Amino acid sequence: MSWINSLMARSFGRKPKKAATPAFVFSPAPAPREESPASKKTAGSVFPRFQSTAGDQLSPRLNDRFAAARIKLRSAFTPSQPITDKRMFAGRIDVLTTLIRSLEDQRVHVIMYGERGIGKTSLVHVLTQAAEEARYIVVYCSCGAGSTFDEIFRAVAADVPLLFHRGFAPTADAAEKGGTLADLLPAGPLSPRLVADLFAKLTGTRLLVVLDEFDVCESPDFRRNIAELIKNLSDRSIRTQLVIAGVAADLTELVQHIPSIRRNIFALQVPKMSAAEISHLVENGEEISGISFDKAALDYIVFVANGSPYFASLLSHHAGLAAIDNARNSVTVEDVSMAVDQALTEFRGRISKHSQIQIDQAAKSGVRHVLGVMAGAALFNSGRFDARDVDALYPSAANAATFKATIEELASKHILLEANEDEYGRGYHFAEEAVLPYLWILAAQKRFLENRKAADAQVEAAKIENKAPAASPQSQDKIVAPEKAAVQPTVATGRAAGRP
Repeated sequence: MSWINSLMARSFGRKPKKAATPAFVFSPAPAPREESPASKKTAGSVFPRFQSTAGDQLSPRLNDRFAAARIKLRSAFTPSQPITDKRMFAGRIDVLTTLIRSLEDQRVHVIMYGERGIGKTSLVHVLTQAAEEARYIVVYCSCGAGSTFDEIFRAVAADVPLLFHRGFAPTADAAEKGGTLADLLPAGPLSPRLVADLFAKLTGTRLLVVLDEFDVCESPDFRRNIAELIKNLSDRSIRTQLVIAGVAADLTELVQHIPSIRRNIFALQVPKMSAAEISHLVENGEEISGISFDKAALDYIVFVANGSPYFASLLSHHAGLAAIDNARNSVTVEDVSMAVDQALTEFRGRISKHSQIQIDQAAKSGVRHVLGVMAGAALFNSGRFDARDVDALYPSAANAATFKATIEELASKHILLEANEDEYGRGYHFAEEAVLPYLWILAAQKRFLENRKAADAQVEAAKIENKAPAASPQSQDKIVAPEKAAVQPTVATGRAAGRP
């Protein structure tokens, strides 16, 4: 492929010659241009201001009837922050029920894993609220790269009152003065056995220790100690359970020494959300913000989100602001299109310049759309796809063979893709993680708008030929709903759930 060869030349070492620098020529600086009173007034009137104060109150200098709606919209859709209020929690009721029953009925420890942006932390926060309502003592810890076992469990012990230690009466001085289990710990490093001995003396309550961002911790000793603590707690039926959450492709990638604790844990790979759950997420936001999304706008968000609560919240947030900026409280397809463009700008900014050049070259050859569809299949499969995904998404044998050959050539020359062999056969990974959402959203935007344009053309043709009555906006929307679209990434991503 000539475009691949030209891209190789551009990417690796052949730089265009610089134009000759012209001789320096002195020229007087232009006289400063006077600003007219009208332009000064215009500049002052459009100068951007914050819409609310740091206390989340409306700015008294602002005369904007939609200012209150902006504040509500920020609370309704929070793409950069997890859900912390169960009123905003959408879908996944079955998942939450399963987690609660695992903790309450089976008395096991829970490990949640999955891709970034799939909603693990939001799920943890809502589970935490449910446990606190049941009078559990819940201690939430977000792990860091340098987290140690001693540091984490000294912090946990400091949040457990001595009131629940069976060696202290409720009226004991230490308990009445607000003492905690941390007061009983020795000065030296903590071991899993020592922590288990301390928690074994809990009475009258249950302790839930949440370790979020577990994958970030780099210490093998920390992970080994956690596995040993789980075994100690389980073998002695201690009233303390762990909930661990982190980014991982499979369970063994997240926790070491799994065989010794396998029967003591419930492992859950957090699945992507269904179309109905994404719709529910947007509907929750409608209730909180007072901003409505018409059917076509909702379908657009569901299609592009591809099961990601992060994508859905991001697009809903930007689309809602676009509607408010146009003095409307109803979001249309055009608002979502603006939101998609803004999201693409954000995602492109996270991609290296090297990959940006390769993506642009792929667009010129027409291959970028295929890579985008593959990115949709790989988003929730650790960035991996293989020939089976190509077959599922492109049923035509001729097209599939052509695309497979192109993908193999790109991988062999390390252009956006890398090939690897594993227990599932030959697969492909995107060389840069940030490329996946960008390519997928580009492809989804193109396909959704093409489908909508085709549907509108069919309706117009039917009107002209008088073969059918004019379709309502609702019926047009049904034609372009994501589940009816020609490309259905859920076919591949759903099948891929059993793979790494």
